[in-house]
Amino acid sequence: MLQRTFGLDCRVAIAPRNDAKATTLVNQEDYRMRKILLFLFVLLMGVQLFAADVVPRNVNSIRPDTLGFYQAENVITLYEKPWDNAKIIRSFHWDKTGIYPEGIRPGEFFAVYIPGKNLAFLTVADEMEGWVEVVFNNRTGERGWLKKDDPYRFLNWFNFVNMYGKKYGMNILSGAGEQANVLYSAPEDGSQIVGRINHPQKINLTVLRGNWALVSVYDMDKTPKTGYIRWRSDNGVKYLFPSVK
Repeated sequence: MLQRTFGLDCRVAIAPRNDAKATTLVNQEDYRMRKILLFLFVLLMGVQLFAADVVPRNVNSIRPDTLGFYQAENVITLYEKPWDNAKIIRSFHWDKTGIYPEGIRPGEFFAVYIPGKNLAFLTVADEMEGWVEVVFNNRTGERGWLKKDDPYRFLNWFNFVNMYGKKYGMNILSGAGEQANVLYSAPEDGSQIVGRINHPQKINLTVLRGNWALVSVYDMDKTPKTGYIRWRSDNGVKYLFPSVK
């Protein structure tokens, strides 16, 4: 009788320990799951932020019949005509978190869009005093007039490539063809060929001369090559573009 009572008492005493152990295991599992979910969330957000960046990748990304870029202010109002009382055709704002109203695709609106640096450029099709006509749909070519809030925000192609190419280096755009792989001794087609670009690791811009760029190239074999290369064609097709990032 005493043994049975002793045994029963033991079982009653042990039960709470098993419950506590089970609770601890559940808490640990819940903690691990929370860490995994947090990691996946951060990873997903990082991928989304990276995917949001827009820069020209191929020769068709930039319309050849344009003048240059306008660095976009955060609040943008586009007009049908270049005067203050003209009809407003588009209005929105953007910042590091996105474009509002939502639903606007950065790649269709901006030529360059790097929200992490609060940097965006619109393609300029025309210019007049105090105004620029910009392409606000890169797919359809639709245009609108934007009032300049700062005259230094507009850069023609030569000035843009010269400034940002020297700062970041250059990339060869996809579809540029053979003319973007040949280095010449002088900025003209009939000059001597001094080298070819195969798998460039880095292209440093030294100077622009018209449609030509004097560059120093570090190829896959790590052998430096220097010469002139066409950065755009005579009719405005861009072969090289600054490695803006």
